[in-house]
Amino acid sequence: MATNVSVKLSKLIKNYNLKNCTPDIDVSPIKVTVPDINRLSLALVGYFEHFASERVQIVGFVEYTFIEQMKREERIGVYEKLLSTGLPCVIYCRGLEPDDDMIAAGNKFGVPILVSEKTTSSFSAEIIRWLNVELAPCISIHGVLVDVYGEGVLIMGESGIGKSEAALELIKRGHRLVTDDVVEIRKVSDETLIGTAPDITRHFIELRGIGIIDVKTLFGVGSVKETQGIDMVIKLDEWSKDKEYDRLGLEEEYIEFLGNKVVCHAIPIRPGRNLAVIVESAAVNHRQRKMGYNAAQELYNRVQRNLNKNSEE
Repeated sequence: MATNVSVKLSKLIKNYNLKNCTPDIDVSPIKVTVPDINRLSLALVGYFEHFASERVQIVGFVEYTFIEQMKREERIGVYEKLLSTGLPCVIYCRGLEPDDDMIAAGNKFGVPILVSEKTTSSFSAEIIRWLNVELAPCISIHGVLVDVYGEGVLIMGESGIGKSEAALELIKRGHRLVTDDVVEIRKVSDETLIGTAPDITRHFIELRGIGIIDVKTLFGVGSVKETQGIDMVIKLDEWSKDKEYDRLGLEEEYIEFLGNKVVCHAIPIRPGRNLAVIVESAAVNHRQRKMGYNAAQELYNRVQRNLNKNSEE
């Protein structure tokens, strides 16, 4: 299992269009390593016990007005002590401008001082969500991830079995490609796995005998998607007459990624089977089950009622 241990500060700045008030500081080597933030409230009064210096530091309207009431000598002393702890950055919200002493201390200790136009609460919630995704445990697996009727379907199987061809047919039928060949899976919560494509292969599909095709260029922006939750897995297997396959689906099987279980269906492959239609049907059936309707259980109940009726006669 691989884990993302950091995210570049430059990526955070670009993603949220932050204004950099300390442009002389090189932000490229600075990294954020934890998905939490910290408000500067207690640090501004000199209390640094248990201070989380590894977190992104946020200054809101309350902290800003408190700073304005401080004497300059006291303020400079707090800035010096605060920024000497190795902070990744300080972000002012609501478009509030940092004072010259904060900027000077930032330049002195190499801590970028940034500004966001968003309100403090909305920015804090958004950056925590974003950092939780960026810093989530991550693995890479071989497969194809497609958004089918809103369900994230991860297609797995041996190399050359037809995963990419199935994905291409699904795209032609109006569904969206997330990634082909390599799927990066991130665990953002105990219930949610998010799949994305590596930057280098995003929007590309490899078709044996043809080569690489650009799905976004050929089929338009509506045929691709950047990220998708993984709701179910379809494993493509070479059909074998000696192997037993589930024909009712009363008992669901699961596959585990990063400790999270995902519903998994094994689909036997043989000439003449329309994989795209099978995947569509599996996705819709899975969606029905999440909404409380189980076709296999309904059939079982009908059979039981019929047997009971015949026994009574």
